[in-house]
Amino acid sequence: MSGLTEGPVIRPRRLRTTPAMRRMVAEHRPDPAGLILPAFVREGIADPVPIAAMPGVVQHTRDSLKKAAAEAVAAGIGGIMLFGVPEESKKDAVGTPGTDPDGILQVALRDVRAEVGDDLVVMSDVCLDETTDHGHCGVLDASGRVDNDATLERYAEMAQVQADAGAHVLGPSGMMDGQIAVIREALDQIGREDVAVLAYTAKYASAFYGPFREAVGSSLKGDRKTYQQDPANFRESLRELELDLAEGADMVMVKPGLPYLDVLAAFAAEVTVPLAAYQISGEYSMLEAAAEKGWIDRERAILETLTSFTRAGADMVLTYWAVEAAGWLRRDY
Repeated sequence: MSGLTEGPVIRPRRLRTTPAMRRMVAEHRPDPAGLILPAFVREGIADPVPIAAMPGVVQHTRDSLKKAAAEAVAAGIGGIMLFGVPEESKKDAVGTPGTDPDGILQVALRDVRAEVGDDLVVMSDVCLDETTDHGHCGVLDASGRVDNDATLERYAEMAQVQADAGAHVLGPSGMMDGQIAVIREALDQIGREDVAVLAYTAKYASAFYGPFREAVGSSLKGDRKTYQQDPANFRESLRELELDLAEGADMVMVKPGLPYLDVLAAFAAEVTVPLAAYQISGEYSMLEAAAEKGWIDRERAILETLTSFTRAGADMVLTYWAVEAAGWLRRDY
């Protein structure tokens, strides 16, 4: 086309001419305050343990976790989500370390709150998979299936001890029916109406969780397809959303992130509560591996994925690059 037409010539490229112009007219940009750092703390180690499948991520000691939390505050990110890894010998069928006030996650919550106070939103994982000897997210019945209602009783106990340990936000990730209502009631019973609940509303039975299993020392044999969502289903996620909101969820989340941007966008069109996406371990590992091979530009790829979550409607993103990405975003904007 010559561009010689009657009337004004429309040229969208005028708004792409310089970096300053592109920054000024950008429709969506991730905000460091909306980034949340998932962090693992392991009992009984003297030094941080690298996670082989997640280069750059470690299982923290209590001391190194406190340092990581302080770095998160300095980076200006919004929050930290803690996962506790107990000693193998302490795991049992009902996940006792998860409700022990001196269990590693509860100790870590107290450590982090003592270190950063209210300068960082401190979140904790309400799930039994890290603490059970069978690796499932709940209590098993006599046939070896996860017992929904027996698991809810354990989640209620976990919610109370985590709140007492200092969590600002609880993240029940087990995908049990009714878990939000039970946890909300358990918190209110002990006068912790101030503690918020982040619902893992659409948590899919994904192949991309593989590296996370190493990170939390999972004992799982088999899979979690009887309670996590089928990747083929979309309408089911909307039913889960309706239920979680009715039960009192303060925030909702889609997990994994990139393979489920359609679900994230659909949630964004429906909700008035804050919406999160979890950029999970497999997503992290794929990008790191491709960058290590020189196949992609690491920084650009990471920021592009974070922007995709924001564009799809996420207010918050859990990502293992939270601190590093916050530095890039402050530099660029």
